[in-house]
Amino acid sequence: MSGKRSRRPAELTTQAARLDTSVNGLGRAFPEMSAKRTLSSDQRVLLVGATVALILGLAGCPTAVVVGLNALGTAVYVLVFIYGALWFRRMVKRPALVTVTDEEARAVPDRRLPTYTVMVAAYREANVIGETIHALEALEYPADRLELRLLLEADDHETIAAARATPHGSNLEIVEIPSGGPRTKPKACNYGLQFTKGKLVTIYDAEDRPEPLQLRRAAVAFRRLGSQVSCLQAKLHYHNTGDNLLTRLFAAEYLTWFDAMLPALAGMGGPVPLGGTSMHIRRTALEAVGAWDPHNVTEDADLGVRLYRLGHKTEVLDSVTFEEANSDFINWIKQRSRWYKGYLQTWLVHMRQPVRLWRELGPRAFLSFNVTVGTTPLLAALNPVFWLLTALWFLGKPEFVQTLFPAWLYYPALACLVAGNFLAFYRTVVGIWIGGRPDLLWVVMLSPIYWLMMSIGAIRAIAQLVVKPSHWEKTVHGLDRLRKPELQYG
Repeated sequence: MSGKRSRRPAELTTQAARLDTSVNGLGRAFPEMSAKRTLSSDQRVLLVGATVALILGLAGCPTAVVVGLNALGTAVYVLVFIYGALWFRRMVKRPALVTVTDEEARAVPDRRLPTYTVMVAAYREANVIGETIHALEALEYPADRLELRLLLEADDHETIAAARATPHGSNLEIVEIPSGGPRTKPKACNYGLQFTKGKLVTIYDAEDRPEPLQLRRAAVAFRRLGSQVSCLQAKLHYHNTGDNLLTRLFAAEYLTWFDAMLPALAGMGGPVPLGGTSMHIRRTALEAVGAWDPHNVTEDADLGVRLYRLGHKTEVLDSVTFEEANSDFINWIKQRSRWYKGYLQTWLVHMRQPVRLWRELGPRAFLSFNVTVGTTPLLAALNPVFWLLTALWFLGKPEFVQTLFPAWLYYPALACLVAGNFLAFYRTVVGIWIGGRPDLLWVVMLSPIYWLMMSIGAIRAIAQLVVKPSHWEKTVHGLDRLRKPELQYG
């Protein structure tokens, strides 16, 4: 905990044990599900073998090999399109969110509410930590049943000082995270969890502004749904949508994902990649699956997959947390690179034993996992290659493009390109409409710019996965111009 006094040997031993648990706990409980190693030994052998085969093939018969790769890529695109169409069909049916009215949320007497733990992991957030504390204090939940914990790195003196200087209730405490192991949000969460006892646990980011009734809604929803549901993901919206074009494009993406696609995905019965914030989970389930992976830079998505693999269901809660949309291009690229790198980590970890995963998930959920987690960054990195080849073909019809795409491959690839892009456009339109923001519909026409940015992030993520897989690139907050907007939660 926070404090400047010297520590006795017993305290240091306890701290070391807690740090060890936060860094190595998952690896001991589920070694095959830890991202401490990017690739398993079998995956390394497979990668080396495939690389050698590719080099030999390109040396001996380059045209046939490239045509074969194009055919494989087209097959993956077709598979993703088919699944995406089924996903979209489910989306337009408006799958029901878990809804708890204001009256239902407030009807439960305080004494019957479960104890709740709220953790905020923050690093170098001195400029916003005061607002973070105010947002936490605004949560409508009895203080004697609510644990508020700020997880701050021990050497982040400015943020610690700013947090201490901000008035707060006695149920809010600072947990100083010692150095050791990766400096990541999931490590901080694992460490901080050991200082809490709440039956329900949630995570917020430093810039988050959750609606005040969110905890009560989640508590009522868990009671209503029963033990079969272990996790609830709240919706995330942006409060600074109007800052610039990037924030508008980002907001359109978030509306489509959290208001339309994620509820549909939960309704389809596959793993749900959680958001990094506003996910509410039963402590028993969180501890049963090994908590967070400190080596995975999208610990949220990984946790969602692990929950599903180990028999825990996730639903989407109709409650909103407002965040700050990234308004800076470079900052956005860094953030997206981390997300994509984490998706790749998650995909590689859970695909270490694909046959076992198939048996655990079943065919439909296995496909869902590979499409939502695996192909998302991989196809984003691959898209510019096919866009360039398509542009070259229509501009000048160079012979080498025709050679690489013979007729039997060209027409399916072209059909998939046209249909896939149309689906992406239309899905965003529907998602924005479902999210209740028709004022953002015009930005859909600029989606190709956003897709290109995604590709840059994906290529960067793949490079980082090789050289520094667990490096956490911090997203800079406080760039928004609309510092204190009037938030509309309903």
